Amino acid sequence: MNMPAIGLGTFRLQGQTVIDSVRTGLELGYRHIDTAQIYGNEAEVGQAIADSGLDRGSLFVTTKIWTENLSAVALAPSLEASLARLQLDQVDLTLIHWPSPGDAIPLAESLTALAEAKARGLTRHIGVSNFTLAQLQQAIDLVGADRIASVQIEMHPFLQNRRVARLAGENGIPVTAYMPLAYGKVMHDPVLQRLAVQHDTSPAQVALSWLLQQGFAVIPSSTRREHLQANLQAARVRLSAADSAAIAALERGERLVNPDFAPQWDPDA
Repeated sequence: MNMPAIGLGTFRLQGQTVIDSVRTGLELGYRHIDTAQIYGNEAEVGQAIADSGLDRGSLFVTTKIWTENLSAVALAPSLEASLARLQLDQVDLTLIHWPSPGDAIPLAESLTALAEAKARGLTRHIGVSNFTLAQLQQAIDLVGADRIASVQIEMHPFLQNRRVARLAGENGIPVTAYMPLAYGKVMHDPVLQRLAVQHDTSPAQVALSWLLQQGFAVIPSSTRREHLQANLQAARVRLSAADSAAIAALERGERLVNPDFAPQWDPDA
């Protein structure tokens, strides 16, 4: 899978704001755009992509299937609707956004429907998001690790999701870290501030570099051109083993995305 390690997230961005963010990001060199059905911005993301004039083959576009669309009869039609909004014939990666609340729709049904959508050419790759350790293991058991192109999870210095990331790594499944800047909280952490001074950069770049150096993809979002540019350059920051250990010590289980329909999270995730 040729997914660029640094992508542009669009969570919570709406209307002209998301159009401007994606358009600016593409101008700056982003080639990985992440959206979702529930974000309500697929049409705007699609407009920004179309307006860019970039060759489709140079872009990696991810969307996610919402919980209401996880059944065998609903999944493919919902993805077709996403494609229409995005003005694309195919997305590069489609994820199950959240496990079906209360397992109302069995994971086997959703994954089978997603695999069928892939076989039809609606998506190049499939994966999962917001899965617990047990749910990821179940997905692996159902379809095989080689068919899961990515697992997307909340991950930042204050919530490192180590158990899920370890299981993914042991099975060769790429991990994408969403909310990598913890809603901007990384900017105010003394350890990250100290490392930023040492490396003549920003705490945001330090946090992103820390994730990238572990082999994870990141999808930060921003509406400001200077921040979009800085995030894209995070790979240039090289942290030492001591730097990385200092950041790893910031783990405190601070989960920022925890809706009432979320699964029962792993105790030390």
